[in-house]
Amino acid sequence: MTRLAFAEAPIARRALVLAAVLVLLIPGIACSQAYPSRPLRLIVPSAPGGSPDINARELANELTKQMGQQVVVENRAGASGILGYEALARATPDGYTFAYISNFIATNPSMYSKLPYEFARDFRPVIFYFRGYNVLTVSPSLAVRSVKELIDHARANPGKLTFGSSGIGATPHLSMELFKTMTETAIVHVPYKGTQQAVIDVISGQIDILCDNLASMLPFVRSGRVRGLAVTSLKRSAAIPELPTLDESGLPGYELSGWSGMAVPAGVPRAIVLRLNAEINTALLSPSVSKGIASRGGIGVGGTPEEFAEHVQKETERLGKLIKAVGIKPQ
Repeated sequence: MTRLAFAEAPIARRALVLAAVLVLLIPGIACSQAYPSRPLRLIVPSAPGGSPDINARELANELTKQMGQQVVVENRAGASGILGYEALARATPDGYTFAYISNFIATNPSMYSKLPYEFARDFRPVIFYFRGYNVLTVSPSLAVRSVKELIDHARANPGKLTFGSSGIGATPHLSMELFKTMTETAIVHVPYKGTQQAVIDVISGQIDILCDNLASMLPFVRSGRVRGLAVTSLKRSAAIPELPTLDESGLPGYELSGWSGMAVPAGVPRAIVLRLNAEINTALLSPSVSKGIASRGGIGVGGTPEEFAEHVQKETERLGKLIKAVGIKPQ
């Protein structure tokens, strides 16, 4: 069963799959029964209030109940997650510090010429946690109501339309760069320090387009403050099924997701990695976590540490090629 298939399977079926996985993990889990004996620290490499922070705090609450020890969220925002990842790499490898790993881990090697960490060397993957998608929106003042109309308008007015993003290399930026590449359009990028101001400006018509996190944009789409055109997943989102995908809107194969997982410092014993993996797999099936993720238009993934490691490797290669193709130079 693929990761996406597992994530979209009915809860009962997912529970059976998880039970089978846990049987394989029992020897390692048994070795870590004394763990944890004190509170754990979950590093989140972003500011409070955003989607990663919400996901992490939701998980921390559930793990606190499951494991009988407090899981404390520590925000280390800044520099495309680099500050948080560096803190994880330097943490004591005893299993009491783990971190929320976003897709910045896959784009940073192409965005920065030098990093204070290396994923394969400094971290041990724990689990593929979450997958989320963006929604392509336009300002209500822009006279387009479909992806086709947007493409036609952009081609007829090269260099005149603008799109905002939360920063170079973030998924809102790469979503539009992929859109531009596949549609052969020229749309001007306007980077912001965060999503909030970009949302304000697309509502007011200061910028024309914003392709940002579905969870963040849903309230604005539903209220009509921005016009939703399509989602960046290959399948329609259960959170807003009336919107088509870009794939079915004339861009075959278009898919770009935001995703996250968990990792610990290199050197953490495998028995503890497996214990954390099993606990987080269980948390993903809990009503509080699964319903929270679904309400934000996301998909809980789960699986083994090795599957997350493979995903990071593939995404690093894929997104690295996209970054190079659009001419982004490492800082």
